[in-house]
Amino acid sequence: MNLSGKPVGAGPRVDPPLGLSVTQRRYVSYAHAHYGGHLVDGAYVLAMFGDVATELCIRSDGDEGLFASYDSVEFCAPVRAGDVIEATATLTRIGTRSRSVSFEARVVARATPEVSDSSSRFLDDPIVVTTAVGTVVVPG
Repeated sequence: MNLSGKPVGAGPRVDPPLGLSVTQRRYVSYAHAHYGGHLVDGAYVLAMFGDVATELCIRSDGDEGLFASYDSVEFCAPVRAGDVIEATATLTRIGTRSRSVSFEARVVARATPEVSDSSSRFLDDPIVVTTAVGTVVVPG
């Protein structure tokens, strides 16, 4: 179903609204830490961006769409095991079949091993860890 509530391809095309956003959160398990200091590779956040882009396409066009490319990716701060990451995708351009999407991932909670092995806390100010701009393609 598209935003008009009709099956994709049924009736007149309804463009999704610019600025439509989707946010997902995920706990980063210690199994994902591959580097000293419990660091997690950047591909972890890029996979989150793929998932949040898929949900954005489903909400906007009633189809999972395809991730075509990244125009830019910037890794701003480290992701560590024990973090809770929030990723947001926002629709910034609508073409006939392509959509431009901006992404931002933030750490909203972080492990506090200095308190105890299982201690964690939500951050007063989330830490932006990755930003990106990409293109997705949906059926015409």
